[in-house]
Amino acid sequence: MRLVLATCSVDYVGRLTAHLPTATRLLMVKADGSVLVHSDTGGYKPLMWMTPPCTTVELDGTWTVTNKGGEQIVITVEEVHSDSAHHLGTDPGLVKDGVEKHLQELLADRCEVLGAGWTLVQREYFTDIGPVDLLCRDDSGAHVLVEVKRHAEIDGVEQLTRYLQRVSTVLGDVKGVLAAQSFKPQAKVLAADRGITCVQLDYDALRGMDPHTPTLF
Repeated sequence: MRLVLATCSVDYVGRLTAHLPTATRLLMVKADGSVLVHSDTGGYKPLMWMTPPCTTVELDGTWTVTNKGGEQIVITVEEVHSDSAHHLGTDPGLVKDGVEKHLQELLADRCEVLGAGWTLVQREYFTDIGPVDLLCRDDSGAHVLVEVKRHAEIDGVEQLTRYLQRVSTVLGDVKGVLAAQSFKPQAKVLAADRGITCVQLDYDALRGMDPHTPTLF
């Protein structure tokens, strides 16, 4: 990534025209070719930008950035205050806290959250239409299929219903639990109609019970 702090004016030429008068701005050139013009205000959004595929030509203090549609940003640089390049490497992308896989791991370690005396039989219990998140036994010894979601909607209820139908041919009478951080009202209504229990998960509480979480003491 190249970062240039410069006094410049900027013109956009394309479907319309726009002009930024002379001021000190940050010019950002990313590895993918993107060019962004930032000011010191306005939050994260650039004043002007050009996304790839585009080409940048620098000549005699003028940057001409052109995309495949022929639109252009013309940056007239009057003074460069700093010009630096940085290699950032490959970004792993955003890892969301509380994703379904992590919720599943936490719940597998503490399935008694679903009910006193519950035990885990197997994670990712295989069926011929896909794996069920958790296969448990409740305090009476009955099998329970648990499907874990961050935000449960009707699709989650339908998915668990299909699993219950398939697994019942192997294990006999099986109960169903849909566990999620939040539920669409329609999902709760359909789950009740199908005899499926909805359990709302407190992710912070589950994470606090995670034995792998580092603590100070």
